[in-house]
Amino acid sequence: MPLTDLNIMYSGRKGPMLGLALRTGLLTILTLGFYRFWAKTRLRRYYWSAIRPGGIPLEYVGDPLEKLLGFLVAVVFMAFYIGVVNLILMYISFAWLQGNVAAYLLSLAGLAPIIFFAQYRARRYILARTRWRGIRFGLEPGAWGYAWRAMVHWGLAIATLGLAWPLTTLWLEKYKTNHTYFGNQQFVQGGRRGMLFGSMKHVYYPLVLSAVAGGMAAAFDNPAWLAAFLLTVPWGIYGLAYWRADSFKRLTEAKELGDMRFRTTPRPWTIIGIYALGWFLIYLVFTGLVLVATGLVLAAVGGGGGSFDLENPDQIEAMMAAGAPIMILIYFAIFLSYRAMTHAWITLPITAHFAEVTRIVNADDLHQITQRDRDEFAEAEGFAEALDVGAAI
Repeated sequence: MPLTDLNIMYSGRKGPMLGLALRTGLLTILTLGFYRFWAKTRLRRYYWSAIRPGGIPLEYVGDPLEKLLGFLVAVVFMAFYIGVVNLILMYISFAWLQGNVAAYLLSLAGLAPIIFFAQYRARRYILARTRWRGIRFGLEPGAWGYAWRAMVHWGLAIATLGLAWPLTTLWLEKYKTNHTYFGNQQFVQGGRRGMLFGSMKHVYYPLVLSAVAGGMAAAFDNPAWLAAFLLTVPWGIYGLAYWRADSFKRLTEAKELGDMRFRTTPRPWTIIGIYALGWFLIYLVFTGLVLVATGLVLAAVGGGGGSFDLENPDQIEAMMAAGAPIMILIYFAIFLSYRAMTHAWITLPITAHFAEVTRIVNADDLHQITQRDRDEFAEAEGFAEALDVGAAI
């Protein structure tokens, strides 16, 4: 039997995504944030259904009510932590160290493992509510194991000023991938310890050049070195895009699912183009909203055709009265449109690019994978929602 390759197609479109994000965002604002759980569910269902390995779409079957209840449980826990634990730390800091700096540092250190815990639990919930070909994905319990590993690896990355970030990325990805299942089949993340350092070369090079150029400019007072320093900015931007594309390629092609393997060819310049066009369009919209707001305020104040006098308290009071509601509306319009535009013009095109350049190889044995039991746990993405980390689309 010949080996089977499955291409991944992407059917999402910017227009429908923009409309969906605007509608769900407006409902979230009108319900004072309560609709966010339903909004996130609808957006995920759109993203998931647009990703079609072998022509068969992914399914997201998460329940918004699970998210809401999990959020309420997490808020109770976080209220206890912030209200009680921080109070104790503040008392100790003032009593022993005559200051509150130590309390803030200890509080941050105590919150860090909960953040990593929340990220892992959010990933577990998302995978547990994702299906393909009717088979569930899953992530084995291990949130606290991930949390302490993340603390160690992030500490190493910070201590080395980011130079060890490729190692941190690989180690944490291995932990998450090796706990991930599709049905009864376990994923395996391969790869040598130093395999991601090559992905960072276009970040390292401009950093070294920046240090050399800055040092030479300070030592010799030569403006030519400042020009070399400025050249490192576009190189660094390219380096970030190259890191994202090449690290994704190396990690993805080192993953295994039984006999199945993955091949992908993301392109750094495509990533840069998507971000550049997306942010340019967002900038145009925001500029237009600011101009409209300014015009409305001036029209409301000078509606009679007279000139505006900054020394006239009546006109200043009229400007404040007319401008306040207009600025409030513009603020919410910017908040709503920013969220929708980033989905339609950045997140969706990036997702489409990574999906369309990826394929599954040696997929003959897919039919032998059997269903796994539904993963039930109480708080869903509650901690990630409460901390606003790890619960993104």
